[in-house]
Amino acid sequence: MSRRFTVTSLPPAGPAGTHDREFHRHSAADLRQLSGEDAKGDGNPKESSPFINSTDTEKGKEYDGKNMALFEEEMDTSPMVSSLLSGLANYTNLPQGSREHEEAENNEGGKKKPVQAPRMGTFMGVYLPCLQNIFGVILFLRLTWVVGIAGIMESFCMVFICCSCTMLTAISMSAIATNGVVPAGGSYYMISRSLGPEFGGAVGLCFYLGTTFAGAMYILGTIEILLAYLFPAMAIFKAEDASGEAAAMLNNMRVYGTCVLTCMATVVFVGVKYVNKFALVFLGCVILSILAIYAGVIKSAFDPPNFPICLLGNRTLSRHGFDVCAKLAWEGNETVTTRLWGLFCSSRFLNATCDEYFTRNNVTEIQGIPGAASGLIKENLWSSYLTKGVIVERRGMPSVGLADGTPVDMDHPYVFSDMTSYFTLLVGIYFPSVTGIMAGSNRSGDLRDAQKSIPTGTILAIATTSAVYISSVVLFGACIEGVVLRDKFGEAVNGNLVVGTLAWPSPWVIVIGSFFSTCGAGLQSLTGAPRLLQAISRDGIVPFLQVFGHGKANGEPTWALLLTACICEIGILIASLDEVAPILSMFFLMCYMFVNLACAVQTLLRTPNWRPRFRYYHWTLSFLGMSLCLALMFICSWYYALVAMLIAGLIYKYIEYRGAEKEWGDGIRGLSLSAARYALLRLEEGPPHTKNWRPQLLVLVRVDQDQNVVHPQLLSLTSQLKAGKGLTIVGSVLEGTFLDNHPQAQRAEESIRRLMEAEKVKGFCQVVISSNLRDGVSHLIQSGGLGGLQHNTVLVGWPRNWRQKEDHQTWRNFIELVRETTAGHLALLVTKNVSMFPGNPERFSEGSIDVWWIVHDGGMLMLLPFLLRHHKVWRKCKMRIFTVAQMDDNSIQMKKDLTTFLYHLRITAEVEVVEMHESDISAYTYEKTLVMEQRSQILKQMHLTKNEREREIQSITDESRGSIRRKNPANTRLRLNVPEETAGDSEEKPEEEVQLIHDQSAPSCPSSSPSPGEEPEGEGDADPEKVHLTWTKDKSAAEKNKGPSPVSSEGIKDFFSMKPNQSNVRRMHTAVRLNEVIVKKSRDAKLVLLNMPGPPRNRNGDENYMEFLEVLTEHLDRVMLVRGGGREVITIYS
Repeated sequence: MSRRFTVTSLPPAGPAGTHDREFHRHSAADLRQLSGEDAKGDGNPKESSPFINSTDTEKGKEYDGKNMALFEEEMDTSPMVSSLLSGLANYTNLPQGSREHEEAENNEGGKKKPVQAPRMGTFMGVYLPCLQNIFGVILFLRLTWVVGIAGIMESFCMVFICCSCTMLTAISMSAIATNGVVPAGGSYYMISRSLGPEFGGAVGLCFYLGTTFAGAMYILGTIEILLAYLFPAMAIFKAEDASGEAAAMLNNMRVYGTCVLTCMATVVFVGVKYVNKFALVFLGCVILSILAIYAGVIKSAFDPPNFPICLLGNRTLSRHGFDVCAKLAWEGNETVTTRLWGLFCSSRFLNATCDEYFTRNNVTEIQGIPGAASGLIKENLWSSYLTKGVIVERRGMPSVGLADGTPVDMDHPYVFSDMTSYFTLLVGIYFPSVTGIMAGSNRSGDLRDAQKSIPTGTILAIATTSAVYISSVVLFGACIEGVVLRDKFGEAVNGNLVVGTLAWPSPWVIVIGSFFSTCGAGLQSLTGAPRLLQAISRDGIVPFLQVFGHGKANGEPTWALLLTACICEIGILIASLDEVAPILSMFFLMCYMFVNLACAVQTLLRTPNWRPRFRYYHWTLSFLGMSLCLALMFICSWYYALVAMLIAGLIYKYIEYRGAEKEWGDGIRGLSLSAARYALLRLEEGPPHTKNWRPQLLVLVRVDQDQNVVHPQLLSLTSQLKAGKGLTIVGSVLEGTFLDNHPQAQRAEESIRRLMEAEKVKGFCQVVISSNLRDGVSHLIQSGGLGGLQHNTVLVGWPRNWRQKEDHQTWRNFIELVRETTAGHLALLVTKNVSMFPGNPERFSEGSIDVWWIVHDGGMLMLLPFLLRHHKVWRKCKMRIFTVAQMDDNSIQMKKDLTTFLYHLRITAEVEVVEMHESDISAYTYEKTLVMEQRSQILKQMHLTKNEREREIQSITDESRGSIRRKNPANTRLRLNVPEETAGDSEEKPEEEVQLIHDQSAPSCPSSSPSPGEEPEGEGDADPEKVHLTWTKDKSAAEKNKGPSPVSSEGIKDFFSMKPNQSNVRRMHTAVRLNEVIVKKSRDAKLVLLNMPGPPRNRNGDENYMEFLEVLTEHLDRVMLVRGGGREVITIYS
C-alpha cells in the first residue's frame, strides 16, 4: 500500500462565508460541460433528459417554497425530486428510423403531428421483425443443396453451431439492450457505447458493409429466382454450349441485378413509407412458404408428389433436353429412338455411334420425392462433397464405369457440380440465414416495454428459426432423394426449385413466396444500411464520413443511400450468391463477436451503471459466444476473416488518431482504469530496475496573467527528451485561494493542454493554487503522480531575473526547489537560456551535444544526450564527453577507461580529458567574491525602497572601486558603459538593473595568493584590469538628479573593512576556471550539459550559490544543469 504524505503550511483563514458565495457562482451552464456524451455536441439531437443537466424552462422559475429554503440557492443546479420524477414520466427517446421519416413526410402545412406513445408489444415489435430478417434467401435456394452435400449429420452440426452462436449473441445483446434505451443505430450504438468510439466505429462500419452486401445477396437471389424458375426466357445472354451456361448466367445476374438495385434504391429514395407498408406482405409470404413446406412434408408421408428422376447408370440426367426417360420407345409395332438417344448418339438411327457410357449402362427412372416414410433418411445421413465439373451420382446404384482418365463430354445432359464444395465453404454460405437478430433492438423506441420485449422476442424468434432450420435439415434428408438435394438448380426435376417440389399445394407457392420475400429483404437492407451509416456519421467519430450524415429535409439519408447503392453494386458485379454470402458472414460475425465482448467486459468490470434488467446472462456465455464467432470467421474463410479484421483494424486506428474525442462511459475506458489500477499496484512492489529506468518528468512551467505558458520551449524540450514514452506531468502554480482562482486554474490547464498537444507531449497537466509559490511547488513535487507511477525527474527553467526581484523570493524558491529534489531523491534538470532552445520543427544539420562530466551523478549526463539524439531535432548532432583531470590523475588512463565505459554502455561519443592544474586565485576572482559578499550583506542589512537600495549599491561600489584604484592606480580603471536596449532584452532586463561585469577580454588575470589580505605577486607585469558597471539609459539619466546617499561614510567604511570568505573565494575560483575551460571547448556546441553543484548546507550563503551558477554558465548559449537523483540510471549489463 502506498504511504505518501504532503507537507504544507496552513494559510490564514479567510473571511467567513467565502465558500458559500463562491460555490453558487457557477451556473448550470458551467456544470453542463461535465455531463452528456459530448460537451461540444456531435451533431445529434440531444435526448430530452430530466436530470441535473437539463435545460428545462421550469428551472428558471424562482423558487417560492419555504420548506426547502435551506436549498433554494442550489435549485439552479440540483432540481427538486418532484421535478426529477415528473421529467422521467414524460421522457421519450424515439430512434431516428424510418418511422420519423414517414411522419415527416405526412406532416402538412408545417404542423407537426403529436408523437403518440409507442404501443408495439413483443410479438409485433420484436418477434415478427426478427423472423422476417432471419428467414431469407438461403432457406429457399441453398438449404436443400447444403443438406445434400454435407449430409444430415454434418448439416445438423452446422445449423446447431450457427444457431448457438446467434443465441449466445442474443443473450449478450439482451443484457446490453436492457441496460438503457438503445436509439438509432442498433448494434452500432450498443457496441460504441460499451466498447468506445474506436471499436464502435470499426465494428459499426463493418456491420454497415455486411448489411449492404446482404442487400446485394438478396438482389442476386431475386434475380436467380426470376431467371432460373420464373421466366428463363428473359435471359439476355445465351450460352452456345453447356460449358458456357455458367458465364452467361453470371452476366445475366449482373445486368438484371443492376436494374433491380436501381429500382429498389429509387423506391427507398422516394419514401420508406412504401417499404414499411409492404413489410407485412413480405413477412406473410415468408411464413406462408414455410407452412407450405411443412404441409408438403406431411402429405409426402402418405401421398408423395410425382417428380421422377432419370438416371443413366448412377449418373443424374438433366431434364432440359428430353421428355422420355428411355433409350428406345415403341410406336405401334416399331422400335424408335428417343430424344435422349439423340443427345448421346451421332444420329437417331439404331446403328448410330453412341457414347460408350451410354451404351454400357441402362436408363432408370426413380422418384425424386419418395416421402418421409420411405426410409431415405439413412442414405442421406453422410456427406457427398463434390469437386467442380463432377457429375452428380446416386450412391448405391449399379453402373458400368469407364477407364480412368476418360474425359466427360460437358455437352451431354448430365447434372454437373458447379463448384468445389467442402464443409467450411458451406458454413460461410449458410451463416447469413441466421443473421438478422438485431431487428428487435433497432426498434427499441417503438416498443411499449423494451426492457421486456427485446430479450423475450429476440430469443423466441431465434428459438423458432433454429427449430425450423434443424427440422428442415432432417425433413429434407428424409423426404428428398440425395441426387435431387445435390442438384442446386433443380435441373433433374424439370428446372423446378428443389424445395418447391416438396411444398404443398404447388411448387409455385414457394417460388412466388421466396421471390417476394427476397425482394422485401433487399428493400429492408437498402433502408437500414444508409441509416446505420447516417448514425455513425452524425456521431462525428469518422471525419471523412460526416458528409453522409446529411440528407433530405425529412432526415432521409440521401448521400448515405447513394454510397450504399454503389457498394451494393460491387456485390452484384460479383454475381454469385455463393461468393457474396461468405463476405457478409465475416462482417456479421465480427459484429456479433464484439457484442459478446462488450457484454463480457461490462460484466467483468462490474461498473455501477451496468444494471441490465435481463438477468439470464453470464460473462462465460458471452466469452463462449465471442470465441464461437471468431472460430466461425476462420472456418468460413480464413482469408476473408483476415481481410475483415484488417479493415476493422485500419478503421480503429484511423478513429484513434483522427476521430473526435468521445466520452461515452464505455467499457474500454473502465477496462483501462482497471488495468491502470492493476499496473499501479504492481509498481508498488518496488522501484524499477536500472534497465527500466527512464526520466519520468515533472515539468514546472510559469503562466502569465492571461494563463499562457511563458516559455513554451520548455515543453518542446520535454517532447524531444521523452518522445512520447514514460510519464510526463506538466505542473504550474497560481497564487491565491482555490475558491477565488479556480476559473483561472481551469483556463491555465486548457492553455497548457493545448500547448502540450501542439508540442506532441503525451502526459498530464496539473495546476495547483496555493497561498504562495513556494508551497505550491512543494505540493507538486510531493504529491505529483499516483502510487508507484511518480515522477523521478524535475525539469525547470533558470530564474533569469533573480537579481531584480524586490523580495528576492525567486532565487530563494529556486534554491529550496533544489534542496527538496535532493531530499526526495529526484533528479533535477535546469535549463538556462531556455528561449534559445530549438522547437520541434527545427533541425540541426551538424554540431555537438557536449557533456561535462565533473562528478558522477548516476549516469544522468550519459543518458540525456542519448535520449535527445532519438529526436529529429538532435539526430545529426554528435555527442562529446569531457571530464576534468586533477594534478594527481593520469589523464591518458582516464581517457582509456572512459572510452571502455562508453563502449560497454553502447553509447557512441568522442572522449576528451581536460587537465585543470592548480593555480593561484586571481585578483579578478578575489574581487568578484568580495563584491558578491558585499552586495549580499547590503541587501540583508538595508530595509529601503528599491530605488534607494540601488543608489546605496552604487555608492558602495564606487567606494570599492576607489579603494582598488588607490592600491594600483596604473593597472585598474573604472568604466561606465550604457549599452542600447534591444527589443529582445526589454523583457529580460528591467529598468533598474545594476550589475558588475568583469571584462573577459583581458588576456590573463594577475595571480594572487590565497590570503585575501596579501598583495598579489607580480602585479606590475600584469595587464590592466577593466571593470564595467552596466546601467540602463533611463537609470543613468535619473541618477544624475538624485540626492546624496543617506548612508554615512562611517557605515561604509565599516562595511568595506570586511574580508571575503575563503570558502566562497575557492568556489568562485572553481566556477571561473571551469567556465573558462567550458567556453573554450564548447562555445560552438548546440547544447552543453554539466553537473549542477549542490546548494550550501548553511542557508546564509544561498544568494552566493546563485552567483556561482551564473559565473559557471556565463557566455554559453544553451545550458542544461543536471543533478542526479542519488541512484544509478544506466548500466553496462544486458
